[in-house]
Amino acid sequence: MYESAKPCFYGTGRRKKSVARVRIYPGTGAVSINGKSIDEYFGLETMKLIVNQPFEVTGTAGKFDIVAKVVGGGLSGQAGAVRHGLARALVLADEANKPALKAAGLLTRDPRMKERKKYGLKAARRASQFSKR
Repeated sequence: MYESAKPCFYGTGRRKKSVARVRIYPGTGAVSINGKSIDEYFGLETMKLIVNQPFEVTGTAGKFDIVAKVVGGGLSGQAGAVRHGLARALVLADEANKPALKAAGLLTRDPRMKERKKYGLKAARRASQFSKR
């Protein structure tokens, strides 16, 4: 889709179990996620707002084309992962974006993940029901 002659900025974003590899190119604001447009991939308007949040914070809306590959997790985690990767790529594109993105908390990886199941239990912390007899 894009020839290698164009300058490209790369960022890896993560949230929950999702990992997003995001590349941004100078362009018109087209967004492609796993080969689909943002409208096809994220049906909900809130997901689109989450993905475009770094552009609104830095004031660079419509200046970059996004190409993202996302794997793992659900749609909410994937939207957060794309946002994180996009924020990292914008810092590489222009170091002046870093203070605004950091103040908005977009460069910090969200550490909340599902806790693993422990042996002897039914779930992470859920034990079997106590039986008196």
